[in-house]
Parts: sequence; C-alpha cells; structure tokens
Amino acid sequence: MPLYEHVLLGRQELSTAQVDALIEELKTILEKGNGKILKNEYWGIKPIAYKIKKNRKAHYTLLNIDAEPAAIAEMERQMSISTDVLRFMTIRVDEHDENPSPMMRKNDRDDRRPRGRGDDRGDRGDFRGRS
Repeated sequence: MPLYEHVLLGRQELSTAQVDALIEELKTILEKGNGKILKNEYWGIKPIAYKIKKNRKAHYTLLNIDAEPAAIAEMERQMSISTDVLRFMTIRVDEHDENPSPMMRKNDRDDRRPRGRGDDRGDRGDFRGRS
C-alpha cells in the first residue's frame, strides 16, 4: 500500500484529549479502508503565521499512514466537514522516516559559537574608535 505523511492543525480551543479523540476517529476511518497509522506525533500548540477561522494558534499533529488512496480520500472528506480541523495536508512518500521528526528533536544550540565577549573577532578597542 502507498505511504503518506499527514499533518493536521486542530482548533486551539480543543483539549489534548479532544485531539486524541479526533485522531482515533481518523484511525477508525483508515482501518475501515484497510489502512493503519504507523506513527502519531503530537507537536503541541504552536502559533500559526496568519489567522485561520479566527484562530492564531493550533494543535499540530503528524501522522505516518499506510493506506489505500480511497481510505485517504474518505479521511480527508471527513476532516473537511469537521469544524475542529483548521487545515490539513497529506503527502505521498516513498518511505517513512523512523526517527523523530525535526519538530520533536531537541535543538542542539550548544554547537553554536558563544555570543558576546571572548569570541574570535579579536580586540576591537574602545567603542569610540580609540585603542
């Protein structure tokens, strides 16, 4: 069966339990079409770039799906009807990445150069140009 990556944005007023219930609904729709959710990553509530249906934030969730195109079409149809889903996007992929997504990885800020005094810019002298 084809593999898909699916990201959905839920309304900010939803609780985490309601988002989980929404994912369970999608799971039952996919299982009816002989599909399955291989990975479910909840990214949390994040700000969105512009208002969508009067919302400035949304619950982000990533799903890795293994299903037939008919099951994906039915899932997308149900999401377009739902008032709890602001946006969604499904992309067909050749293979799923088993590692955590970049949103779930810890930021490695320790690898960056230190800021302020003591960096490798050299001595600049006084701020008025005097040495």
